[in-house]
Amino acid sequence: MTETTVAATARPASSGGLTELGTPIPVRRLARWGFHSHIELLNGRIAMLGFVALVLVEWKLGHGILIQP
Repeated sequence: MTETTVAATARPASSGGLTELGTPIPVRRLARWGFHSHIELLNGRIAMLGFVALVLVEWKLGHGILIQP
């Protein structure tokens, strides 16, 4: 009797993105703007590249970027 109850209440695997009432399930998309984890990771990586570029320029010049020779 337990197997019959479980089989009757289980949703079919190919429900086509519909709820039990037949309404469609909304699909979340990634946000295009704002503070989100993927944007913060990208900003952090760009900042790291900028810092390394600054260190290389100062090493090549032999002095800091704000110091006039």
